[in-house]
Amino acid sequence: MTSMDTATLISPGQLATALAGPRPPAVLDVRWQLGGPPGAEEYAKGHIPGAHYIDMNADLAAAAGPAGRHPLPDPEVLGAALRRAGVDADREVVVHDAGGAAAAARAWWLLGWAGHRRVRVLDGGLAAWTAAGLPLEQRAPAAEQGGFVPAPGALPTLDADQAAALARTGLLLDARAGERYRGEVEPIDPRAGHIPGAVSAPTMDNLRPDGRFRPAAELAERFAALGVKPGAEQLGVYCGSGVTAAHELLALHLAGIDGGALYPGSWSEWSGQPDRPAATGPDRG
Repeated sequence: MTSMDTATLISPGQLATALAGPRPPAVLDVRWQLGGPPGAEEYAKGHIPGAHYIDMNADLAAAAGPAGRHPLPDPEVLGAALRRAGVDADREVVVHDAGGAAAAARAWWLLGWAGHRRVRVLDGGLAAWTAAGLPLEQRAPAAEQGGFVPAPGALPTLDADQAAALARTGLLLDARAGERYRGEVEPIDPRAGHIPGAVSAPTMDNLRPDGRFRPAAELAERFAALGVKPGAEQLGVYCGSGVTAAHELLALHLAGIDGGALYPGSWSEWSGQPDRPAATGPDRG
């Protein structure tokens, strides 16, 4: 099995060691799930010692509206939340969620988009931490005074028109579950289906059964089968609202494929515009 990309992922044991070191990383607990309990409530029940809670809806996204359910956040709001959690430009950051890394990948991508260059994801999330027998605490740490100031635009994004064009001229991956891509179900957005020309690439296929990322070689093989090639410049990803699309970009990065662009509005924006076509079925359309 290929060894873990320790520049991007961190194991529970490695995080525990780092937290006991002379300058521990800033740990961001970004637990969130669509339709699930509020992450803040879960955080209060128990979290990694020293971890700060970062709210998906309030801190990692702007208010839902015509631009989708999770538009990119106001940089000042994002920066204030990160500074309260002790984030500095030169301090390592570790992000995690409950497990599976969908929300954590959103934080990983956003920090990169904002210009931070030292961010790792806890592989397996809090589930892996507790499975390793590591401790939790209930008391929230005091607010810190980090100095990080976001400089947005360090990673590429797409708007709806660019996503539509890329689906025809390059490769646009749809990170949602296959049944949503095919239009068989649509639990939350205005219409079912997918952006015509997009390729189905469900996020969950990036993970092993234990919720950790598959080895780099397996990920590379997966993306090659989808038509992705190393060095691909015409590559974009979308999902329901720009959260799990970041997970796809993280998996691509682990596979050695960078440069893909995120469509932040994703299907939640696209499907809310009646003039945008929707394809259904297993074919690209």
